Amino acid sequence: MRTTILFGGSNKERLVSVASAQALHQALPEADLWFWDVADNVHVVRSEQLLEHARPFQDEFRPGTRGIPLAQALDQAAREDRVLVLGLHGGSAENGELQAMCEMRGIPFTGSSSASSHLAFDKVAAKRFAAIAGVPAPSGIALDEIDAAFAEYGRLIAKPARDGSSYGLIFVNAKQDIVAVRNAARAEEYLIEPFVAGVEATCGVLERSDGAIFSLPPIEIVPAEGAFDYTAKYLLKSTQEICPGRFSPDISAAIMDLALRAHRALSCAGYSRTDFIISAKGPIYLETNTLPGLTKASLYPKALKAQGIEFVDFLQEQIELARRRTSPSVIPGRA
Repeated sequence: MRTTILFGGSNKERLVSVASAQALHQALPEADLWFWDVADNVHVVRSEQLLEHARPFQDEFRPGTRGIPLAQALDQAAREDRVLVLGLHGGSAENGELQAMCEMRGIPFTGSSSASSHLAFDKVAAKRFAAIAGVPAPSGIALDEIDAAFAEYGRLIAKPARDGSSYGLIFVNAKQDIVAVRNAARAEEYLIEPFVAGVEATCGVLERSDGAIFSLPPIEIVPAEGAFDYTAKYLLKSTQEICPGRFSPDISAAIMDLALRAHRALSCAGYSRTDFIISAKGPIYLETNTLPGLTKASLYPKALKAQGIEFVDFLQEQIELARRRTSPSVIPGRA
């Protein structure tokens, strides 16, 4: 099989994807590079085009070659027996649509299935499934009840229900913030919850080629300006990400247990990362990422390093798992 790194995408997180692809390509230098642009075309990219792109979070990456439509590129991937390493984030790259397109063609790809990706991407549904597995989560608030909820709780948090929380995150600390939530909710559905005070944490889960599945060391996050949004994650060097986190042994064990429960409840595959707030009552579930960032500065690679796992070894095992999951016996039209 030929290994191909697919990165970019047509959504607002495509620029972060470029940085993930840079790290992936340095670990897998023999892999082909396919860039998915905002017009849903795929371009073959040269190594130097990717590696010399120095500002992946601020500048659009624009290869000079003419691309082909995404569906046509996936048909080609199937014919050429490629396995796709997904350096993608958000939108149709993470909500299960791309995964479904690959599954229908029998293309192996890293990460979770279309059904699992779709479930985890919907924060409301993901919370329900995590709760079935015993993972505590904050209650949801209907938009038409936001005024009463603000009066009751004093602080709320609102985020897009079906997209990454880096963008569109709104802290409701005053009445004017309620107006901002209502305006944002005109464009897309918003999840509104009581604000939970506490330390932010995240915990990766890893599946290995020998069948082992376990949680990685939890990471403590100290945002530079109080909110772990896009700016704090990717642009502010003063944000602290401490791995392993400075949690008590009991809290660390609870975070790891709940991350594994969420991974299983959402039927994730390969790897995932679940975010929590560590409240006075213990870890509270926020969301699960089926395609967490894999940039050099991302949280998941930091957890791998803390566990003593080399990034290239992680990738090789994910490629092997992707190949195993693509069984000809379950692919329509294949013997």
